[in-house]
Amino acid sequence: MLTKWQWVLRQFTRKLWVRASLFAMMGVLAALISIVAAPFVPEDLAGTVGGKAVDAILNILASSMLAVTTFSLSVMVSHYGSVTSNVTPRATRLLLQDTTAQNALGTFMGSFLFSLVGIIALSTGLYGDNGRVILFAVTILVVLLIVLTMLRWIDHLSSLGRMEEPTEKVENATRDALRAWGEWPHYGARPLGAIPEGATPVFPGEIGYVQHFDLGSLNAAAESRGVEIHVTAPPGRFVHPREALAWVNGETDEDAKAAVRSAFSIGDVRTYDSDPRFGLSVLAEIASRALSPGINDPGTAIDIISRGVRVLAEWHEARPKGTDEREVSYPQVHVPGLDTDDLFEDVFTPIARDGASLVEVQIRLQKALAALADIGGPALAPSARRQSALALERSDRGLELEAERQRVRDVALAAG
Repeated sequence: MLTKWQWVLRQFTRKLWVRASLFAMMGVLAALISIVAAPFVPEDLAGTVGGKAVDAILNILASSMLAVTTFSLSVMVSHYGSVTSNVTPRATRLLLQDTTAQNALGTFMGSFLFSLVGIIALSTGLYGDNGRVILFAVTILVVLLIVLTMLRWIDHLSSLGRMEEPTEKVENATRDALRAWGEWPHYGARPLGAIPEGATPVFPGEIGYVQHFDLGSLNAAAESRGVEIHVTAPPGRFVHPREALAWVNGETDEDAKAAVRSAFSIGDVRTYDSDPRFGLSVLAEIASRALSPGINDPGTAIDIISRGVRVLAEWHEARPKGTDEREVSYPQVHVPGLDTDDLFEDVFTPIARDGASLVEVQIRLQKALAALADIGGPALAPSARRQSALALERSDRGLELEAERQRVRDVALAAG
C-alpha cells in the first residue's frame, strides 16, 4: 500500500505537462553540454564537416519539430473529444496518462527547444569550432531519438479512434485495482466488523470522494495512542462533514482526529488506482452509451460483458483460498472488504437495464453470469444467480417477441 506522499507523487508524475517539461529540460541541457565539453575536443577534429553542417540541421529541426508537436497535440485533443462523446468522459483520464503519447510530445518539444537553444548559442559564438563538433554529435543522437519516437508514435496513432483502445485501458486499470484488493482483501489491515460502542467518529473537513488512504500512517497513529481505527470510508466513498471517515476505539483527542484525517486524500472525482468499483462502473457506462439509441452498438456492450467476466474472474483467482491467509501488516486498523453483490451490480445491472430489449445482449449476459458462477463456485454463484434472475425479469418485460423471451429463458435455465 502506497504512503500518502508516494501516491501524491505518482499522481503528479502522470500529468502530461510533467513529462513534457522533463524532456524539454533535457533538450536544453543537451544543447548546453556542448559548451561545457568543448575544451575536451581534440584540436584536429575542430572545423570538420560535421561541425559546419550543424547550423542547417538545427534549423530543420527547429521548424519541423514545432509543426510536429502542434499536429500531435491537435490529434490528441480530437481523440479525447471523440472518446468523451462516443465512449465516456471518465475514460479520458486514463488516455491523458498514456506514456506513449507523453513521451512523443515530450521528445518533440525537447527536440524543438534543443535546436532553438543551439541556434541561439551558435549565433552568439559560444560554441566555437570545438563546441560545434560536440553539438553535431549530440544532434545526431537527437535525430535518432526523433526517428525512433516517430515510428512508435505512428504505430500508436493507428490505434486511436478504435473503441477497443479506451475500453482496454479501463479494463486494465480495473483489473489492477481488483487484483490488488484480491491479493490483499483488506490491504493488510484487519477486516471491518461492527463498530464498537463508544468509538469516536472522525469527520472530513471537505466534501468529495476518498481517493486514497495511508494505512501505514493510520496504523502508526493508532499504535502510538493505543487505540484501534475502524475505517468506514475506503477509496471510492463519497464523504461530507457528517459522513465519518473512520471511528477511533479508545481515548481520542483533536490531535488523534487530525492524524486520522490527514491520512485520507479526498478529491472531486473518483480514481482507478484503489477504487475497483469505479472501473467497473465506467465499463458499464461504456456499454450503456453503446446501447443508447444515438449509437446503437450492441456489439460493444457484448464486448464489455466479456471484459467484466475477465476482471471478476481474475479478482476471484487472486483472493486467498482456504487456509491461505495473508499476513496482517496493520493490526490496529480495520478496513471493509469488497462486497461481491456490489461488484456484480456495478458492471451488470446497467447493461441488463439498457439492453433489456436486445435478445443478443440478454443471451450473452446470461452466459456470462453462468460462467462466473462456474468459475467462482460458492463465492460468486449467489451474486451471479441474483443478477441472472434480475436480468431475466428485465428481458421478459423488454423483449417484444415471445420467441425471444423464451430463448433467454432457455439459456438461463441451461446455465442454471
